[in-house]
Amino acid sequence: MRKKNFLFAFMILLLAFSVVGCGGGDKEGAADNAKPKVFVFGQGADPRGLDPAFVDDGESAIPIVNIYDTLVRYKEGSTEIEPALATEWSSSPDGKEWTFKLRQGVKFHDGTPFNADAVVFSVSRQLPPNRTDAMPYASFTFGPVQKVEKVDDYTVKFILNEPYAPFLANLAMALAAPIVSPAAVEKYGDDFIEHPVGTGPFKFIEWKKGQQIVLEANKEYWDGAPKLDKLVFRIIKENSVRAAELKTGSIQGMNGVDPNDVKMLEEAGLKVIKNPGMNINYLAFFCNNKPFNDPKLRQAVSHAINRENLINFLYQGLAELPNGVLPSFMPGYDKSLAPYEYNPEKAKQLLAEAGYPNGLKVTLLTYSVVRPYNPVGGDKLAAAIQADLRKVGIEVEIKTYPWKEFKEIYTPEIVKDGDFMLYGWIGDNGDPDNFLSLLETKEIKTTLNTAKYSNAKVDELLVKGRTALTMEERNAAYSELQKIVQEEAPWVFLGHSKDMAAIGKNVEGFDLHPVGVIFFHNADLK
Repeated sequence: MRKKNFLFAFMILLLAFSVVGCGGGDKEGAADNAKPKVFVFGQGADPRGLDPAFVDDGESAIPIVNIYDTLVRYKEGSTEIEPALATEWSSSPDGKEWTFKLRQGVKFHDGTPFNADAVVFSVSRQLPPNRTDAMPYASFTFGPVQKVEKVDDYTVKFILNEPYAPFLANLAMALAAPIVSPAAVEKYGDDFIEHPVGTGPFKFIEWKKGQQIVLEANKEYWDGAPKLDKLVFRIIKENSVRAAELKTGSIQGMNGVDPNDVKMLEEAGLKVIKNPGMNINYLAFFCNNKPFNDPKLRQAVSHAINRENLINFLYQGLAELPNGVLPSFMPGYDKSLAPYEYNPEKAKQLLAEAGYPNGLKVTLLTYSVVRPYNPVGGDKLAAAIQADLRKVGIEVEIKTYPWKEFKEIYTPEIVKDGDFMLYGWIGDNGDPDNFLSLLETKEIKTTLNTAKYSNAKVDELLVKGRTALTMEERNAAYSELQKIVQEEAPWVFLGHSKDMAAIGKNVEGFDLHPVGVIFFHNADLK
């Protein structure tokens, strides 16, 4: 009897343990099977590519800053610099040598180590003689860099040809500056542009052209694992379609918010972010070709465009009227600059003085997508400008291209398909040189100088501003430069658009950075 009772008790005990074990397993399984946090972000166009050395567009920049890291980075919400892949740095008294101590224990997504060799590789491929015309930001970012060399496994030294005030800020930029995996570049060759490997908070998984890019969390990220499990960039061309999908919850965030959709989104309880825009929306004349090689004709067009109407009606007041290249909150801004007033009669007078008393016919190139600096899209803006110019006798033919094709159309030094174009710029680093360099002669070759504008004095003042040791000296050079540009009118300054994005009700930790990108490392879904 005792033996039977003992066996019975033993069996009850085993059953109890098995129930506890199963219960514990169910809890773990519930945690393992918890719904992953997938943030779907809607943007208007495919990236040009995901190798930071070979692209120059915002659609590429947003995924890139989440896949790669830079030596230094911007602080949240500002363009102040803080450590990233470099933990500390110093410069020589003459400003020509910069030494960086690198973070140890960091690995690329392919498992290879981040070290001095990777930094030297990433930068050297963008320096002469390796630099090619297909690297649009290389000279812009590393122009004064003579060489970069390894001091030891975790120390690198940059040697510059001359002091360069924006140098440290440039190393935090989204394009050209990110550090790539040398092993992955060797493995994929030219296809690395579609198979990116960095050290950033998210790993690349796939890119279905015209549909989506999928990233997953880098759980071993040196600055802490992301809160999201996956980050998906969905390509949704139409502003209104993106807004509708955000409203239904099929995407969690979007950029390219149409000013006409803001009220609808806010009434639906969604958050619309409206930050001061570190950008410029402009019309660029092709200054090296007829008819706009004549400054008088450029001035005529500048007087003919009703910029205030564009701001108040086309952009619904969600943009500021520029007085020059720089937004009002940036260093180097000159409040004394007087932009061209809307004056159709003055425009007609200048047209006659330029040899076109009966007007002329010209072709305007534009893009079919929306841009952060132009949230209504190139078509609508072109049509508004066309209507204004018609009033003074200028007939405008509009040619519209998809974004990638558009970038190729204006690339040749002499553009044959048009006479002027719509474009814009999003500031990369908060330094005035980043905007004003777009008018430098040497940037014609890189395609950053879309107006193909060249003025030796402007070039000289840009060098003076970069190499000056004080901000006062820099501001003086930039003020003189902007007055020359104002007179010669290579651009019509159309607006500084509010930097806008919209997010769902359950999104936390999301914001637009002043340099126009979105860092998703701290974003979360609740």
